[in-house]
Amino acid sequence: MTDNKLKITILGSGTSTGVPMIGCQCEVCRSTDPRDNRLRQSALVEYCGKRILIDCSPDFRQQILSLGNAHLDALLITHIHYDHIGGLEELRGFGNLPIFARADVIDALHKRLSYCFAEHPYPGVPHLNLLEINDRDSFDCVGLEVQPIPVMHYKLPILGFRMGPLAYITDCKTISQEQVDRLHGVPLLVLNALRPTEHLSHLSLWQALDLVKEINPGRAVFIHMCHEIGLHAKTSALLPAGVELAYDGMEITV
Repeated sequence: MTDNKLKITILGSGTSTGVPMIGCQCEVCRSTDPRDNRLRQSALVEYCGKRILIDCSPDFRQQILSLGNAHLDALLITHIHYDHIGGLEELRGFGNLPIFARADVIDALHKRLSYCFAEHPYPGVPHLNLLEINDRDSFDCVGLEVQPIPVMHYKLPILGFRMGPLAYITDCKTISQEQVDRLHGVPLLVLNALRPTEHLSHLSLWQALDLVKEINPGRAVFIHMCHEIGLHAKTSALLPAGVELAYDGMEITV
């Protein structure tokens, strides 16, 4: 990868249950295709020698060790749900890592992980350097300009992120026309597509495909999938050109 290109690695392409789902014996959960094994959602963006983690899933330890290089420069948090922040305890070896999040996420983390913010914290707890961002203003993330993309996760406002040629949106159910227009023609769109059938708080596969048509990216990759998405090979064969299902370990350079 040359320094002026951006690379994203999908560390986990699954929803909150992961795939295989505990106790399930469906053909997807029993599949021997490694692309059907999905850890909880997280991704790593690399640009100009910097490494930015998007979300810190409960599977973070396994994900970061699989890379062989545990160095990180920053963390972006999309929202407070456990499958996106459950690995924060594993950051204890990353020092003063800047963590960018909305004010509501920061407030919730202070409550959930209060022992990390005590006046005299217990030895060994992670130091969480939380930096507030909002829905409107771009911010500098270790030298990379990041534009927030506000979307709705049912009734919960959360953030996607635009970083140069990459737009990363997870756990979206609805997005405003203003944001769709801003994303039009983005070279790479990473977007959630939970399953073929309707869901209360996530885009279905078909809703995600409709949104891809509207945004018209150069390439679209679907993430945050449950076992109901079907076998990777079978569902992939149904997708139009330029649209793909992600898999754990997938690397894309833009």
